Amino acid sequence: MESFLKTWETSRKFYLKFLDAYTLDQLNTIPEGLSNNMIWQAGHVIVSQQKLMYTLSNLPINIPQEMVVKYQNGSRPDGNATQEEVDEIKALLLSTVEQFKHDWQSGKFTTFNEYQSQTGFHLATFQDAVTFNAFHEGIHYGMLMYLKKLV
Repeated sequence: MESFLKTWETSRKFYLKFLDAYTLDQLNTIPEGLSNNMIWQAGHVIVSQQKLMYTLSNLPINIPQEMVVKYQNGSRPDGNATQEEVDEIKALLLSTVEQFKHDWQSGKFTTFNEYQSQTGFHLATFQDAVTFNAFHEGIHYGMLMYLKKLV
């Protein structure tokens, strides 16, 4: 778990540095032919992590429900995220990692509900969810790299 936590925290810092390099308009731009934007990518990884690790473990999430609705699988951005929303996402990129560390060390993750992801991964254990989360966040960081070429 220590290796995962170190890698995950570093990855989230990459997300933060990336978001800091773009204007609000750029973060909100939905390139022609695509269905989402840079800020959606970042919000989506936060929501997905909370659902994969907390919801599937029967624990309350650490983000607002409105954020879940706006950034969950199947959602589409409207291109109108405010600076306040961007700032909240930036803060949550690291605070959710810290909260997870605390909750992990406190032994909160004792149950897990199996889950079949939309991409075909079967998550049978909490460790499967942790591993899949790292894979998932890597995919969306790759999408950020692609989107920056179009903005």
